[in-house]
Amino acid sequence: MAFNKVILLGNLTADPELRTTPNGQNVTSFSLAINRTWNSANGERQEETSFINCTAWGKTGETIAKYVSRGRQLLVSGRLQQRTWQDKDTGKNRSAIDVVVEEFSFVSDGNRSGEGGSSSAPRGSSSVKEPIVEDISDDPIDLSDIPF
Repeated sequence: MAFNKVILLGNLTADPELRTTPNGQNVTSFSLAINRTWNSANGERQEETSFINCTAWGKTGETIAKYVSRGRQLLVSGRLQQRTWQDKDTGKNRSAIDVVVEEFSFVSDGNRSGEGGSSSAPRGSSSVKEPIVEDISDDPIDLSDIPF
């Protein structure tokens, strides 16, 4: 049995790029910055940022390109896909793993909702949900706090 599913919450590193393939299909490319914080063994707060390339096809990509811009948070789910190509300069084979976006949600970012020049989705749109996502720490769970 194979399982290929990824869910990411991050900030766009640049405005999404909407293109049309030669056969007329729209595709949008963008990159998400995913932050992770934790406390090291000596108690120091550590932070790490990963940059993940994403691709969204068709209506999904068109909507992302229309309503989201650099700095805006986006929650995406999809699958991992490896692509390979030959580098024109060196002739070496190269590869990368991207997330092919299957579903997404706009994320309300509280005080920053107007930043980045992006407009939110039209009011009254039933297909657009804007959940509020709270930042949680990676502190260990105290099992005595669980009520059952």
